[in-house]
Amino acid sequence: MAAGEWWRHGVVYQIYPRSFADGNGDGIGDLPGITSRLDHLNDGTPDSLGVDAIWLSPFYPSPMADFGYDIADYTGVHPDFGTLDDFDRLVAEAHARGIRVLVDLVPNHTSDQHPWFLESRSARDSPKRDWYVWADPKPDGSPPNNWMSTFPSAGRAWTFDEATGQWYLHSFMREQPDLNWWDPEVRAAMDDVMRFWLDRGVDGFRIDVAHKMARDPELRDNPLVELGEGELSATELEARLAGQQRFDQNWPEVHEILRRFRRTLEQYDDRMAVGEVYLLDLATLAGYYGQGVDELHLVHNFVFVRQPWKAEAFRQTVDELWSLLPPGAWPAWFLSNHDHSRVATRYDEGGNGQARARVAAMMVLTLRGTPFLYQGEELGMADSEIPADRVIDIDGRDAERTPMQWDGSPGAGFTSGDPWLPIPGSAREVNVAAQREDPGSMLSLYRRLLWYRRGSAALRQGGYRSLTDTPGGLYAYLRTEGDERLLVALNFTGRPLRYDVGALAPAGRLELSTHPDRLPGGQVGLGPLEVGPDEGLVIRLP
Repeated sequence: MAAGEWWRHGVVYQIYPRSFADGNGDGIGDLPGITSRLDHLNDGTPDSLGVDAIWLSPFYPSPMADFGYDIADYTGVHPDFGTLDDFDRLVAEAHARGIRVLVDLVPNHTSDQHPWFLESRSARDSPKRDWYVWADPKPDGSPPNNWMSTFPSAGRAWTFDEATGQWYLHSFMREQPDLNWWDPEVRAAMDDVMRFWLDRGVDGFRIDVAHKMARDPELRDNPLVELGEGELSATELEARLAGQQRFDQNWPEVHEILRRFRRTLEQYDDRMAVGEVYLLDLATLAGYYGQGVDELHLVHNFVFVRQPWKAEAFRQTVDELWSLLPPGAWPAWFLSNHDHSRVATRYDEGGNGQARARVAAMMVLTLRGTPFLYQGEELGMADSEIPADRVIDIDGRDAERTPMQWDGSPGAGFTSGDPWLPIPGSAREVNVAAQREDPGSMLSLYRRLLWYRRGSAALRQGGYRSLTDTPGGLYAYLRTEGDERLLVALNFTGRPLRYDVGALAPAGRLELSTHPDRLPGGQVGLGPLEVGPDEGLVIRLP
């Protein structure tokens, strides 16, 4: 693999290991299963998807209260997923195909079964007591402050420990106690965790809830919000608190922690970190790249994810972020992951979810920045209906985590056993085998987009300029590098649109369309350009 800042031009594919491929028939995806499916991701030919990197959600030893985000050992592999030898084999096979490997780093919290926490809660004078956030009750015995868990159903972010008479902090479930990042020993221990995986050949980390690690050392109350009726989701709470000082996250010290992470990464060649920074303010988000770009290499943009299906909303978000980024910073774009409803479901309005998912794919893969794709999006997978007796996740995220659909068999090619989450009936038609040879399929569109992007300097690294004289509902922008000039036009409406761009050129060559029946290669008039309903176009300008 060529060295350099590959993360600026590559495409990253997220794998949720539990749901990608089951290698031993127990109904749970595993590392050998992932290895067996690497050719789907990139075998060096346009018959594969053509991604540059994979990001693996947690596969570490865990009681699975939060499906791996409650880690009991940062340097091992849960038996459900395989062994360290299986991990090494996966990295070697991925690298042989030119695929980089990112792993999830979960530094904000551990499992309550982690040896660190078991020792911490053993006594107030435990050597590791300060590795976690412990606090005395208020005089009335209540929690130290009003902080709430990110998960509404988990309630307060504090649990009382009867044995030692103090409360411990957990930003998520009570089984996920927060580490105390003010303790230098915690920082040194996480350095060791990073080096363990870097020494095994991983190419970087996705840092879970990167904005949560530092918090007010005085543990002051958060500002109150008007709750109204019912529980607030984390996203709703974040939106209502936007612009207000919060004391349980985004504390200034978090930037020093991230600079330390960056220094550790820079002791190795060509490694990187992308942060999950779930903050809904673009200026704050931009600050996580650091001064002189010395913190995160990439930052996931949740403002982008939360936009309604409106051209103007996406254009404004993209343009505003570019105006705020420090020199040298590079954005990351995604529209779905293991925590968010799939695009084909979230943006569906009267049955047009698949058409909109095609336009979304073109947008994410042609914007200036690094695209992140979630497994199954290349098939147009939708959220599944989960029967009440099969619901597992505390925060209702099962619907977007159902197994990858490889073929139309009862186990969808995912497993020969009983899958850990039900496979929807739609898998009989929506699967890799059914779409592989169909030129009009979602998979074929993704392959064309990805392989075209690989061969286009304008899309990988070129400039970006949005066009603001568009008709309502059209998002159009130019991507340029040297003599290569590409016009991207995305119709967010269900009606045809006409856009006069004859001032750029009288005509251009159609390179890609999201409509299966509109074939590339022909000349397209630009005075005006005609864009079909729910259609995206890439046009090469002379």
